[in-house]
Amino acid sequence: MAKAKKSTTKRKRSTATRSRSQSVRSMRRNAATARFSRIAVPFALSLCLLAAIGFISLLGYKSATASPFFKVRDVEIRGVERAAAEDIRRIVTSGAEPTGVWHADLAEIRAKIEKLPFVKTAAVSMALPSGIRVNVIERIPVAVVRLAGGDYLVDGEGVLLAPAGKSEGSMPFVMKGWDESKTDKAGPDNLARLKLYRKMLDEWKGIGIAERVKEVNLADLRDPAAVIEDTGRPIAVTVAKDNLAKSLKSAIEAVAGKGEKVRSVNSGGVYPVIEYLGN
Repeated sequence: MAKAKKSTTKRKRSTATRSRSQSVRSMRRNAATARFSRIAVPFALSLCLLAAIGFISLLGYKSATASPFFKVRDVEIRGVERAAAEDIRRIVTSGAEPTGVWHADLAEIRAKIEKLPFVKTAAVSMALPSGIRVNVIERIPVAVVRLAGGDYLVDGEGVLLAPAGKSEGSMPFVMKGWDESKTDKAGPDNLARLKLYRKMLDEWKGIGIAERVKEVNLADLRDPAAVIEDTGRPIAVTVAKDNLAKSLKSAIEAVAGKGEKVRSVNSGGVYPVIEYLGN
């Protein structure tokens, strides 16, 4: 009988212990939940407030930058001598008017400007609130070349720029022999022709005879030739590549006053050799 009472007492004690443990765990869970609520709820409210402020700011920004305040009113163009300023202004205006200065696609505007004749590079920037500035570096013509379609200006990189005008004072004569093909050889050969053309121009200007030359033929780089006039007749002259100034001057002096009788002159040697008409 005593053993039964002891067993019952142990069970009661065990049950009481479990009940107290569950109560403690429950209290801890409630405390953790309360702490989480005190941290999470204000944090969530703060995030919502920040998102609302950001959204309102974005709407305000879009509204402000799309306002007439940023409408393009002034286009400043610098560095232009040969390039068409009106074409540049038209490109800028058409690119910036729909969006305003603030949202204008400056890279696209620049790309379109650089496709224009004589424009090598362009820098496009905003001049807030209502202006756009364009700084142009132009391609400089260094020669006039005769092509199948007429005479064209070409720059030092061999880029054809535009049809040549009637008078290009800095380039008194035309180059023939330009390779218009698209072969790999054409580009380097044409650059070599440009180099020789510019050497001719410099040397002949240096002694005052460049104006006597009407054209040069550089189809064969090893055998350059020029065309001069005397007594109203054109005369073909073969010149020495390594002594351009002296050889041309000698030819001009040799045919002076004899133009109506002379077909050509070979001035590539020590003395000019004249070929007369009828020979």
